[in-house]
Amino acid sequence: MKIAVAVEAGQVAPHFGRCQSYLVADVTDGQIGVRQQVQSPGHEPGVLPAMLHDLGVECVIAGGMGPRAQGMFEQYGISTIVGVSGAAPDALSQFANGTLEGGDSTCDH
Repeated sequence: MKIAVAVEAGQVAPHFGRCQSYLVADVTDGQIGVRQQVQSPGHEPGVLPAMLHDLGVECVIAGGMGPRAQGMFEQYGISTIVGVSGAAPDALSQFANGTLEGGDSTCDH
């Protein structure tokens, strides 16, 4: 499974669409494989779901994301986990070992 964590200054970004980049990694049987940092193309509705889908991403992790954006990801078959905070690599590790806990979105839209 390919995962994308929204990153801002090394932390899980509080808003997926306004982050600097995405930490994209393959996760298989609890192991993290190839990692790459992908620069964000900017906040434009619909662009990020298509871009991440083209990269093969199946799940996006972020602090916050509005319901409209979550619906766009869902149309591409990409699940979302919001309400996550802390260091981006830690969130990826927690996802891989099955301990990542999401919560309420940090976005208010």
